[in-house]
Amino acid sequence: MDDEKVMLIMTSGPEDPRRCATPFFFATLGAAMEYDVTMFFTIDGTMLLKKGVAENVYPKDGGKPVSEFIADALDAGVKFVACTASTELHDIDPATDLIDDVKMVGGAWMWQEAEDCQTVLTF
Repeated sequence: MDDEKVMLIMTSGPEDPRRCATPFFFATLGAAMEYDVTMFFTIDGTMLLKKGVAENVYPKDGGKPVSEFIADALDAGVKFVACTASTELHDIDPATDLIDDVKMVGGAWMWQEAEDCQTVLTF
């Protein structure tokens, strides 16, 4: 299914922890099923990519932090892209504040990429 492209648009962030694990779980599953999976982070979702944030976000009391779901997705080959405008909104310096393996893109990129995707999910 390598030619099947999937995009997950992540707008939820640390303020809503219960919505933060499932997108990474779905992305990891898709990659394991050999889909070409990209996660596009915008609005508050970008905050989860800031160093030190996801380690302190717990979707469930006593559960794993979101950082572990992020690591699983990256290990599975999920591509992470972040909206430049949302990093500016949150005063995030992409060169120093973001975790590794995040590509910066403009808003138009999402429209161009989504056009080629068979599935687009939004969280």
